[in-house]
Amino acid sequence: MKNFKLLLGLSFWLLLTAVACERDDINFDAPTELLRFSADTVFLDTVYSQVRSETYAVKIYNNEDKDVMIPKISLGSGNSSLYRINVDGKAGTNFTNVPLRKKDSLFIFVEIAPIANATEAIAEDRINFETPAGSQHVTLFSVIQDVEFFIQTDTNPNILNSNTTWTNDKAKIIFGDLTLAEGRTLNIQKGTKVYFHKNSGLKISKNSILNVTGNLNEEVVFRGDRNDTKYDTIPKNWNGIYADQGAQLTIDYARIFGGTRGIEMKEATATLKNTIIHTHQEYGIYALKSVINASNLVMNNCGEANIGIYKGGTYNISHSTLANYWNFNSALPGLGIFATNEYQNENATELGPLTLNVRNSILYGSADDAVVFKPTAGQTFNYTFQSSLLKYGTKSTYNVDAASIKNEDPKFQNYFTQKMNLRLKDDSPAKGKGNVGVAALFPLDILKVTRTVSPSMGAYQ
Repeated sequence: MKNFKLLLGLSFWLLLTAVACERDDINFDAPTELLRFSADTVFLDTVYSQVRSETYAVKIYNNEDKDVMIPKISLGSGNSSLYRINVDGKAGTNFTNVPLRKKDSLFIFVEIAPIANATEAIAEDRINFETPAGSQHVTLFSVIQDVEFFIQTDTNPNILNSNTTWTNDKAKIIFGDLTLAEGRTLNIQKGTKVYFHKNSGLKISKNSILNVTGNLNEEVVFRGDRNDTKYDTIPKNWNGIYADQGAQLTIDYARIFGGTRGIEMKEATATLKNTIIHTHQEYGIYALKSVINASNLVMNNCGEANIGIYKGGTYNISHSTLANYWNFNSALPGLGIFATNEYQNENATELGPLTLNVRNSILYGSADDAVVFKPTAGQTFNYTFQSSLLKYGTKSTYNVDAASIKNEDPKFQNYFTQKMNLRLKDDSPAKGKGNVGVAALFPLDILKVTRTVSPSMGAYQ
């Protein structure tokens, strides 16, 4: 019995050894066919000097019915390349005898790490593949921007203590909060790109001034620092622009998107022109007892509301398109405008008079009500809708003038954020229905098309 057990154990180990030897004894042949790739070009979105990109992947396929050995995979520029690759779990620039099982695939991961002080330029390289079947390559392509960093730390409060002008020669990347000191002015010139890291924002202190002077096709951009295009349509990548008491904002031709609250105002004043604000988790504009004069303003895709008005204030909105097709979280109402006299400041309810004038504008979206008002008894709550298209449900009643349009689809060309085009189709009911006198005050639409004759409602003629 003892000998039988010994023989059985010896047989097991011999069998295990045989299996192991057979498993390791794999013959890899030279490829006789060209390799197949998931992409022949890897486009790495715009990256910033000194900042490593996201990791991208390209997949290599062996279509042959045999295991092959790829003699050489290498980066074209070798060690001097701005790109870094990882082949089947190993980092480097040059790889030899890379095995690839039959009908199988392997990943090559790619990233780019630009050098400091790089001017905006194209970065291009190749991943080369050398096999007996032929030479192949995958092109790597990216745009590099030089940047200026503003980083808040325990020892650096990140404050602009003097009047400052930003130009478009370098993008700005903000980590934490960047604060414009009280009584100071920040000028941001056309074409400037301002990027914010997660949970970061721009704070305009009491009695300070923010001047944003973009132009058509040279807009000033405020967005998160994740530059992959998929983040263009995702909210909450950064906090927002905050304006404290007495602050003044003048913003012309800007794009503000992908945050929590695009602009948050506390008893501040803003003039907004030719500006697009979209894709914010809570509000595109959150205004507390503030003054806003807006024209050619385009908004969409904000969870609570495009514009949230609390504790009253004065708001004049002309020739603007406030669409809201929010679809990230169905628990949020996705309104065009919410307005109330009230503000809950901890345990105290604060009140203020409210005046809202909407002229030659469009307020529409997927919710039953594009507008929700919550007036407080005993408080002034004045509003007018003049020559505007307004959506509201059967439970709501609003005073609108005879020239306004109720509950008719404005027929936007494309309201989805990914392809946001809130221009009007030719058969839109808002076409040519604006008030001529109002249009004369704003003779050009957001694309600088004249609207003095047969003006359309909204920001687009």
